[in-house]
Amino acid sequence: MPSILIVEDEDRIAAFLAKGLRADGHVVTVVGDGVDGLDQALSGEFDLMVLDIGLPRMDGFTVLDQLRSQGSRMPVIVLTARDSATDTVSALDGGADDYMPKPFRFAELQARIRLRLRQSRPGHDEPVGTVLEVGDVSLDLRTRQATVGSRTLELSAREFTLAEIFMRNAGQVLSREQLLDKVWGLDFDPTSNVVDVYVGYLRKKFGAGTIGTVRGMGYRFNTGR
Repeated sequence: MPSILIVEDEDRIAAFLAKGLRADGHVVTVVGDGVDGLDQALSGEFDLMVLDIGLPRMDGFTVLDQLRSQGSRMPVIVLTARDSATDTVSALDGGADDYMPKPFRFAELQARIRLRLRQSRPGHDEPVGTVLEVGDVSLDLRTRQATVGSRTLELSAREFTLAEIFMRNAGQVLSREQLLDKVWGLDFDPTSNVVDVYVGYLRKKFGAGTIGTVRGMGYRFNTGR
């Protein structure tokens, strides 16, 4: 039974979420500020966190940054009244796995939670120590470490997921819509340029020629052959 941590300071919203998620079969814990939220998140007892940004004592961006810097890969869905493109990119670049602005539809949140929980579970047919290698780029799916040649790279959670999708489909053209669906999840704004932004991040880290643009179609991770 999945265990979910809700970090939300608005009592009405927190109670609504907790009631709905418990009815959906989840074990739910609610905390109302960022400091306690971070402590709970680092306990290792939870499968997913729903995180508000405007929290007392420590805001959600700081909670997320501290969580990722301490090595946690627990899926995080950011739920906030802030819906500007800047805040969206900041949350995703900081390691959030998904982003939903308030007000939201509970059914959509349920679907996103199911998706993130499913993605966070290793496939039964995938070896724990799987390493993806394409050209000079290597991804260790167990340690979440990326290397190019002899260089070890720091990737955000979102960058790592995007790189993994590219490398599993190396040589194939992937459209922006496919990448949005696979990496950012259900119903993400199809007009968003977030895919282009993150492709740019990976090019800077892997090398400009690693990911090619196929005009009018999308992107392709080059195999180097």
